[in-house]
Amino acid sequence: MTFSKNIALGDPSSNFQNFIDLKLKLLCCRYWLLNLWDCHDMVFPFWRIYWNRNEGGELIHLDEVYKMTPDTLYIIPPFTSFSSRFSNTHTYDSGIHVSGRHLTSDYDENDYLDSSLIHFFIHFNLGVPFDNVYPGILKIKVTDYLKDRLEYLTGRLKIENTDFKLTFNLKLQAFIKEALTTIGPELWKAINIDQRILKVIRYIETNINKKLSNAEIAAVVNMAPNSFARLFKDEMHITVHNFIQNRKIARSCELFEHTNKTIEDVAFHLGFSDRYHFSRVFKLITGLTPGNYKSGKYT
Repeated sequence: MTFSKNIALGDPSSNFQNFIDLKLKLLCCRYWLLNLWDCHDMVFPFWRIYWNRNEGGELIHLDEVYKMTPDTLYIIPPFTSFSSRFSNTHTYDSGIHVSGRHLTSDYDENDYLDSSLIHFFIHFNLGVPFDNVYPGILKIKVTDYLKDRLEYLTGRLKIENTDFKLTFNLKLQAFIKEALTTIGPELWKAINIDQRILKVIRYIETNINKKLSNAEIAAVVNMAPNSFARLFKDEMHITVHNFIQNRKIARSCELFEHTNKTIEDVAFHLGFSDRYHFSRVFKLITGLTPGNYKSGKYT
């Protein structure tokens, strides 16, 4: 019997295996009764999964209307511009207007099927480069496995909405990963992007709090700034400058979600000249002001 020289690592095989490092980061998972869901021209730097127990919800992307049904999950990649509405109470044609409350065990969903939208949603990130895929709205059939997971997750959310135990976290992550496996390969072209681009993306991520020039970034891979800018745009379908701005806003959302930093603190931390410059960029990318985002006036 022949053993690998790496037997001390516990693997007797000499066959190298290359795994994709997927860094799933959960941002929120909620189960709501929505009375009003008029949200227009929203763009966020994280993934979303939407599921409604009843009909009446609609998503709009590039003038296409997706009428949401209980047998379908809707996955929205980061930086997808979209709008949403509850057709029963549709009132506004612009802005962000949401009215509703958390579903708890005190409520029976069947009592609200006609008056409210029973809405389950998850926000999450997958890490670089998988948060930079093509935008759009993806429809995923609810399989028996996903249906069982939905019943478990929504049932638990009615009981506990803040401090989740390990079992819930594991099943939530399994639910997300199972849903993602149904997405076609055309969405995941980021896996095969040029290694020079990946190296620069890693550099940007580790230096996101700095003001990065095109020359500095191009020097990471020993390229002329103009040549690298063309390569980056060809591979990522976005300019280097816009990519950096998007990543800064994505990081700011994480800070707002998981720290008590003020808007001024976040702006300074991410290398913006002042709060007003940061707020302009944040509103341009997300459609919301940082203040509205921090207050949670969206779903």
